[in-house]
Amino acid sequence: MVIDGNWLDLKDSCLLKLEMEQFEKSNTQAKKGLLEKIKLYLSKKTLPPHTDRRKFDHDFAISTSFHGVHNIVRNPSRIRKVIWLLVVLGSISLLVWQVYSRLVNYFRWPTTTSMEVQYVEKIEFPAVTFCNLNRFQAGAAATFGIIFFLWNIVSKVLHLQEISTNSTGSKEAIDFLASERNFSITEFVKENGFYLNSSTLLECEFFGKPCGPEDFAHVFTEYGNCFTFNHGENIQAKEKVSVSGRGLHLLFNVNQEEFTDDPTLGFVDAGITFVIHSPMKVPQFDGLGLSSPVGMHTRVTIRQVKTVHQEYPWGECNPHMKLQNFRTYSTSGCLQECKAWHIKKQCGCLPFLLPGNGIECDLQKFYNCVSPVLDHIEIKGLCTVGTHNSSCPVPCEETEYPAFISYSTFPSQKALKYLSKKLNQSQQYIRENLVNIEINYSDLNYKITQQQKAVSVSELLADVGGQLGLFCGASVITIIEIIEYIFTNFYWICILFLLKIPEMAQGAPAPQNHLGNKDSIEVC
Repeated sequence: MVIDGNWLDLKDSCLLKLEMEQFEKSNTQAKKGLLEKIKLYLSKKTLPPHTDRRKFDHDFAISTSFHGVHNIVRNPSRIRKVIWLLVVLGSISLLVWQVYSRLVNYFRWPTTTSMEVQYVEKIEFPAVTFCNLNRFQAGAAATFGIIFFLWNIVSKVLHLQEISTNSTGSKEAIDFLASERNFSITEFVKENGFYLNSSTLLECEFFGKPCGPEDFAHVFTEYGNCFTFNHGENIQAKEKVSVSGRGLHLLFNVNQEEFTDDPTLGFVDAGITFVIHSPMKVPQFDGLGLSSPVGMHTRVTIRQVKTVHQEYPWGECNPHMKLQNFRTYSTSGCLQECKAWHIKKQCGCLPFLLPGNGIECDLQKFYNCVSPVLDHIEIKGLCTVGTHNSSCPVPCEETEYPAFISYSTFPSQKALKYLSKKLNQSQQYIRENLVNIEINYSDLNYKITQQQKAVSVSELLADVGGQLGLFCGASVITIIEIIEYIFTNFYWICILFLLKIPEMAQGAPAPQNHLGNKDSIEVC
């Protein structure tokens, strides 16, 4: 029984091996089918006589548009033939070197940068977002001191910063989160943060026309409640400026007695911070905000600068990058969407400061999940900026507003008395709370900084064609002639091999199988 079982296993393995061999043979035959057809076609063709092949080579040499070759063939003097041969080979060597250097330079993807100033009759006014450096109302902060620490945790989604988990505020936050599960920090900050009305915005003029708090859009930033003038959804964004030296004039009352902040967190100034940006972009204060202190008149002169980046491999932009929640692409908007995607994936909710649709993260989620995820994003580099293969490459087009700022004491002694009487406040109150800001265009022009391809495809072809003509007098027609000559000779070589190989195979001895069937029986 053991012998029968082994015999059956041996039989099955032999059958399986035969089937695999037949399958491999059929695949090999299918692959060789096309090659056999080509061989059959070529075998029916006759090889031209040796004299005809030599005549074909001679005719090509004397008729080709490749300069110098006919001088080698027709010249009766051997010395002159050698000289012309060296000249042609030298020209070909120089041509190869020049074409190689041109190709190497092209595949380095070089670029040039051009700067151009465009003068226009009208120019779009940017958006300006204003925030109070003292973020919260003093009454609410006095009874609810934990708000400073909680807001730092919440605003961490806008800029990555370290939060010490061993601080006293952290322990207080844990106790607060355990007892106040239904607390909404969104509503608290909106109601108890900085507000904009007739008492905080004393004057507003836009090119001589009055404006008011209704012309500002509310936005949340790391400074809490902020307000954007000339927001993308407002009517002013569609208007254009036609006069330089005039613009937006604002007089703020920061009301230090009503609004306060925690100096231990670095908020030790009093005044207004603002950022100038495109109406289509989100305001970004981290490292870009400007400040106007109390008791000062801040004059800001701006210019519009447009920058155009080339796509990869010439530049680092990606023209196919689109954002789901913003009409125009920007690195700041892309970073926000990148963080929102990772947080939503890990925590199942979405912070209210980030764009997108989803369940809003409560404070418990912020503390236990969102903050650790943000640390993980920073450590692992999941949301990067800059190069083409990063999460958020540079935009292909962006508009910036570089500013020149000057300060003067505000108000003067005479104006101080006038404002004190007008506002029914003491002169000390005027000095400590009023902020005067003017934002104007310096000229009705904008500067375009454009990254361009140093060598285009047409320029490369023109350069290579010039080298061909300079060293060899060649053109595209010459290249076609050479290709035709090479193809014809290759065709004849194929026919020659098909005629000679069968003759050589007929004279070779047939292989013999010395092993017989013994090895086959042993294997199977």
